[in-house]
Amino acid sequence: MPRCPWAINEPNLTYHDQEWGVPVHDDRKLFEFLILEGAQAGLSWTTILKKRENYRKAFDGFRAEKIARYGARDVKRLLGDAGIVRNRLKIAATRDRAEPVEDCGDDPECERVSRGPERVRQFRRLPLEFRRRQTETESLAANGAAARAHNRIQRHEPRFG
Repeated sequence: MPRCPWAINEPNLTYHDQEWGVPVHDDRKLFEFLILEGAQAGLSWTTILKKRENYRKAFDGFRAEKIARYGARDVKRLLGDAGIVRNRLKIAATRDRAEPVEDCGDDPECERVSRGPERVRQFRRLPLEFRRRQTETESLAANGAAARAHNRIQRHEPRFG
């Protein structure tokens, strides 16, 4: 299979061959891509791929439940971490995006948001109107998540299936 023109060196080669276009069903992995996409704004995807392992370490393995509880001390720690993009707004956006994203488990208050048979996102505390008339983006924005996050996922879905 031929490669895309942008896959000419590492880490792009490995990323292209092992992850590009491969469906992702794991919530933590989807959250990882959401965070990395936010960090990538204004930078190249190659730059973010090179920092990816540092992001995993700095952001507790992309565990949304832990990131949602980050406080001033964590932000200060992240701003001092040369292995990630040290931008206060991007770090704050990461924390803000983590709050509504949680693992539902058996919680009856949890809504499963589906965009097709293979794509299920799980969110907590969505309003009743969501099921009736709001789009995913409107509901996420109303519940504190960055509205652009959902659009970014849709725009870059080929990256992760």
